[in-house]
Amino acid sequence: MSSEKNTTQPIKTIGVLTSGGDAPGMNAAIRAVVRTALAKGLNVWGIRRGYHGLLREELIPMTGRDVADTIQRGGTILQTARSQQMRTEEGQLKAAGVLKKYGIQGLVVIGGDGSFAGAQKLSQYGINVIGVPGTIDLDIACTEYTIGFDTAANTAMEAIDKIRDTSTSHERCSIVEVMGRDAGYLALWCGIANGAEHILLPEDHGYDEQAIIDDIIENRNRGKKHYIIINAEGVGDSINMAKRIEEATGVETRATILGHLQRGGSPTVKDRVYASIMGAKAVDLLVEGKTNRVVGYQHGEYIDFDINDALKMHKEIPDYQVEVAKML
Repeated sequence: MSSEKNTTQPIKTIGVLTSGGDAPGMNAAIRAVVRTALAKGLNVWGIRRGYHGLLREELIPMTGRDVADTIQRGGTILQTARSQQMRTEEGQLKAAGVLKKYGIQGLVVIGGDGSFAGAQKLSQYGINVIGVPGTIDLDIACTEYTIGFDTAANTAMEAIDKIRDTSTSHERCSIVEVMGRDAGYLALWCGIANGAEHILLPEDHGYDEQAIIDDIIENRNRGKKHYIIINAEGVGDSINMAKRIEEATGVETRATILGHLQRGGSPTVKDRVYASIMGAKAVDLLVEGKTNRVVGYQHGEYIDFDINDALKMHKEIPDYQVEVAKML
């Protein structure tokens, strides 16, 4: 975790953007970046719509007032977008040129692995960059926490509780698909928190549908009135799965895809506090002259990693957590 330092002049002006999928708590991070920077005598530019907006010079000067009354709001006040152009060398050069045009020496990028890959490229063109992990998927390997996961997990948990109520009333089997892209953290946490009968994870490398069917029939014969399956987005096929299960078991089966509901809503206290500390730390790192870093959280401490190292890391769901979920 050695820090990479930039030997150029002290930073006077920084920029901040949110990129990729939005996540509750991003506004808390933006607010912390802006207010920490202002407290340290820096100028701050907000960049709208991520790298897409950067390439179009959608920059606005930011003051403390601009981030007032935002910490409780979901989404991102700077908006976000994905940019194919930023994946090209031409786009990366153009983005670095825009930052230099506005006198921005340091950039805080709030997003996921794809956003960090863009930051990594900008660092090669002389821009000091710090990444802050913002994704509801919890799939960034260098950190135990990512902004938005806690809120998304709570949102999904509350929705699944409601689905269980109606599922019990109608004596149904319910398949609830949660987000997470190729990672199963949201599914695992909701499966445990909601007391699901079965959890389908992409990390499990396939599942035995016949075993689930047999279990549903056995439970129905024992008098169980409902059956909840939590399905990860990375597994998918929930609607067809529901049709197959209903045909095989005779039990009315419904699929519910929670979708982007999980991205919205007022962030939890954890997402507000952790995001605030990470945003402040990002500014501190820039002031210290560090670049090409990602802020992370491990073992109760806020730390930083080299972006190159962070992007090479691989994250797996702990086997013990999966074993516990199956046992419960």
